[in-house]
This record gives sequence, structure tokens and C-alpha cells, in this order.
Amino acid sequence: MPPAPREPGRGPAQETLMKLRNIAIIAHVDHGKTTLVDQLLRQSGAFRDNQRVAERVMDSNDLEKERGITIMAKATSVDWKDIRINIVDTPGHADFGGEVERILSMVDSAIVLVDAAEGPMPQTKFVVGKALKIGLKPIVCINKVDRPDARVTEVVNEVFDLFAALDATDEQLDFPILYGSGRSGWMAEAPEGPMDQGMAPLFDLVVRHVPEPKIEEGSFRLLGTLLEANPYLGRVITGRVFAGSIKPNSPVKVLDRAGKVVEQGRVSKILAFRGIERQPIDEAEAGDIVAIAGLEKFNVADTLCALDVTEPLQAQPIDPPTLSMTFSVNDSPLAGTEGDKVTSRVIRDRLFKEVEGNVALKIEAAPNSDAYIVSGRGELQLGILIETMRREGFELSISRPRVVFKKEEDGTILEPIEEVIIDVDDEHSGVVVQKMAERKGEMLEMRPSGGNRLRLVFHCPTRGLIGYQGELATDTKGTAIMNRLFFEYAPYKGEIQGRRNGVLISNEQGEAVAYAMWKLEDRGPMMIEPGWKVYRGMIVGEHTRDNDLEINVLKGKQLTNIRTQSKDEAVRLTPPIRMTLEKALAYIEDDERVEVTPKSIRLRKAILDPNERKKVSRTKELVA
Repeated sequence: MPPAPREPGRGPAQETLMKLRNIAIIAHVDHGKTTLVDQLLRQSGAFRDNQRVAERVMDSNDLEKERGITIMAKATSVDWKDIRINIVDTPGHADFGGEVERILSMVDSAIVLVDAAEGPMPQTKFVVGKALKIGLKPIVCINKVDRPDARVTEVVNEVFDLFAALDATDEQLDFPILYGSGRSGWMAEAPEGPMDQGMAPLFDLVVRHVPEPKIEEGSFRLLGTLLEANPYLGRVITGRVFAGSIKPNSPVKVLDRAGKVVEQGRVSKILAFRGIERQPIDEAEAGDIVAIAGLEKFNVADTLCALDVTEPLQAQPIDPPTLSMTFSVNDSPLAGTEGDKVTSRVIRDRLFKEVEGNVALKIEAAPNSDAYIVSGRGELQLGILIETMRREGFELSISRPRVVFKKEEDGTILEPIEEVIIDVDDEHSGVVVQKMAERKGEMLEMRPSGGNRLRLVFHCPTRGLIGYQGELATDTKGTAIMNRLFFEYAPYKGEIQGRRNGVLISNEQGEAVAYAMWKLEDRGPMMIEPGWKVYRGMIVGEHTRDNDLEINVLKGKQLTNIRTQSKDEAVRLTPPIRMTLEKALAYIEDDERVEVTPKSIRLRKAILDPNERKKVSRTKELVA
């Protein structure tokens, strides 16, 4: 839609101000954010009628498409009547909450999208709490009202109760509500429609309800929010211009949170979001969200500003990491055979590059080794980082996830506690309650959630939840849905029972033989297949007992020239345990590692030599 002609006497900065709205879409994972953005882009004319566009166009990352989740926040814009609406699509999983917290400082309101059947979930609570705290006045959209199990009235009441519980002001509690279906492409003021107006009611509500961007006095200032590495432009950082304006080739400086000058330089390019494209512009003005290239050290949460500015813009504080893993060089006998990035230096450079753009991660060198301790929000966030690195050609050795403890001044040890919501069929609720109790989970609530299902709410230590996702799926035949969110640090809850079975360890190096594996099947299920390369110290299966056992999976059948009337026994192997990355990380114990390469995921002992393992084990027993 062409822009309206400029009125006499209105300057460029005023024109931008009158025509801008900045809004984020926040919701729990799988409540339909990215699908809604697709519809907004489509119905605003951002796509040509004949343009072929992938579904969930904003999920551009391969892992996002595979897993159906948003990992990285992304910005876009649509033109509606004569107003440009900048929209930020945010992650819906708590592990990527660091992205969400920063995004909220860029926008002036938020669309809170809630599933008409599931209602407000942990991530909804987490993000809405952050939005209300900084004074945003949200719009509530009840999505998927066409679901057969939709319970619209109850969900609206739950949203109101959530806002009240999060200390919303009277003005924030007076939120406008729309109902509709992102997949079907309509929103309306009533659950039954009308459906023929498409997304127009939502566009019009955004224009009416979202305030114009506030413009601060003074010289140019922009707060960095999202960082990316572009092969042509170098470091590109996205943020909102809070004051002044900037043109390409302008001299600027970067201030960190404390106000210290990080670097000085010139802006090489300014990109604005126009639909799903980014286009170069001649000037960025206050209130707009733009991407800027040309600086080498400009980082997330830093302030880009004119040379005369001395005070940085205030960045939102980020919640601390709760889980850590040790990333080290792959030192197995098969190291370097499947990946091309294997040295400590390239691993270090890649990790520090990651932490530049992801402030929810923390990286520190491990004492007395070439390893690095990577701390983050949860197993999914760290698992995504490992999966991304292995696809880039890295080989890594990863330790078991450990929780990040805090120590009080009086010596009390505190550990992270999570709020866990599990929706499960009635028939499986008993085993869920039992397993959560074993993991030191304290049940707070049990209530029907419709369709012969129950909603169970627990407070459980983070370390008790490591590896529980897979076990829950097995216990409930894949019907349970678990959502979790950091709640608080609380006193240590005591020991939690770990894995009960020992492992089967290869005592030789070579290729696994079907006959040897068949003969060893009574020792426990295997994790490898015939022909796979194994080495001494590699875990090849799970022992039926609680101790570790060294076995030889290379020993073939003895060949003789004696014939017998009985036929050779056919070798029929039981299918092996398939180890995904997440399953492997949850399975290993403290003295074990996951070897990750572009082609394989192997389990191994941290110390490969059996004699060395016994020495260390005896030393630990003596110390204990």
C-alpha cells in the first residue's frame, strides 16, 4: 500500500513517529505465534499474490523447521493503511527466554497469544510477567477457537487471573480481547466471528491500542538487541532507535552497560525491515527498529550512539543460567575421522562467538584443562547449541548436565527449582506423580483439564528433571505434555536416585561383529549395530545389573573343518537402543561423556583406560 502524502509542515522525524507501531508477539511454545505472523504478512500484502512462500516463513533456521519451534527472535514489518507496524516474533520455549527479555525493550506493546484449549502456560506466565513489569499494555488474542476442546470463557478468566497474580495495574488489567484462528486467518471481537474480515480487526486494534513510539531528547542512541554474523556485511546488530537519527557513514561509538567506550567507528549500512526482506535505507529515525552494520565489537545490550553521548541506554537484566555442561576436545581413538573442527582453539572461538549474540549463555574456561564450562537456561538450549556445532563440522566431548548451585553467606546451598506443568491422561497420572516424587517434586495442584485429562503442577529441583522428558513419554505412551519454567532458588533438597543400571564397555578397538553381539545379548541391550567402529572405553550397551562390565564385541565365530548335522544357528539381533543427543546427555553419569561428531553420537567413559578408571574409583572410595 503506497504511503500517504506528507502533510505540509511535518518533518521526516514526525512523519516516522506518526506512522510507526512496535509490537511483539509472545506466547507459550506451539500456541501459534509464527503461524499468526504468516497470516499478518500475507493479508497486509507483504507477499505478492503469485509469490510462493514456505509455511512458518519466520522459522528460517534448519533446526527450527525440523523441531517446529522458534529458537531465534526475528523482526518483520507490515504496512496497514498508512501505518507501518514492526512485529517481533519471539521464541516460546523458556530455554530461549533470554531472547524474549531483550526484545521487550524494543516494543511498546505485546500481543499475548493464548491457546483456547490449553490456556495460559508457564512460558505465557514468564513473558507476560516481564512485559507487565516494564509497563507494556498487552492485547490478548485467544487463538485456535475452532478446536473441538476449546474452552474460551474459562481461558479468558484464567488470563485475567494470571494478570492479577502478576500485579498488573488497573490499566493493564483492562486489556482488549480478540478471538480467532491463526491457521484459518481470522480474528474477531467474538469467538463465533465474523470470519470474513480476516486479520483486519487485529490490525485496527494494534493501530488504536498500541502507543506511538516514545522519542527521547538528544543525539542518536540505539540499544542493541539481536546479533548476527553476515557473510557480506560482517557483524549486524538489530535494535530500536530511541533518540535522534543516523545515516550511513556517520561516526558513532559503542558504550557498554557501565558506560565504558567499547569502540568507535562508522556505520557502513542501515537496513530496515520491509515484509520478510531487509532493505537498505538512507536514514534511520527515532522510534524505528533497524539493523546496523559496520562495527566490529558492538554487542547485545550495548548502546550505539553519537560521539557526544556519555550515558548508555538501560538494558533489561537477564535471568541467570541454571544448568551447565563441560565442552572439551574429542580425545577418543576415532577423533578427527568424521569432523574437521577438532582443536581446543576452534571450539573456544566458536563458543565465545555464540555467547556474543546469546546473553543467556555463560562460558568460562574449566580449571586445569582445555575444556570450557557452558552454562545456560536448560537442556534444550544447550542441546540446540551442540546440534548446531556438530552440523558445522565440530567434534566435541560433552559432560553430563549439572545444575548451577548458589552458596549463601551463611553457607546454605541453594539449587534452582522449576515449576512443572504436566497434562496427562487420567490413567497415567499415578505413575507421573510417583516418578515426580522420586525426583523430589512437590505437587501443588491436580485438576481436570478436559477430555479425561488431568493437569498436574509441581515444584521440582532442576537436577531431578534432567532426562525425565523421555521417561515421561515412555510412561504415558507419548500422551503427556510437560512444560517447565524456572521458579526460584531454594535450599538443597537432598540426594536424588540416578541411573540404576551399569553399562557394557568395549575392551578392544575395531568393528563390532554380529556373532559376538548375539552371544552377549543376555548381558543387556546393545546401543550399537554390527559393523560400527568401537574402541576401548566406549559404552556399547546397558548392563542388566548395577555394575559396569567390560565385554568383547569383536570376537567372531571360530571356524573349523568339522561338519555337523545341525545347521548353523542364525544370528538374529534384538534392535539396539537408539541414542539421540538429548537422550544420551540425560543417560550418562558423572564419569561418562557423550562423543558428538557430524555423523555419530557415541557414549564413552571419561577415562578410557580400565586400569586408570579403577585407580580413580579406588581413590574416590578412600576419600569418601
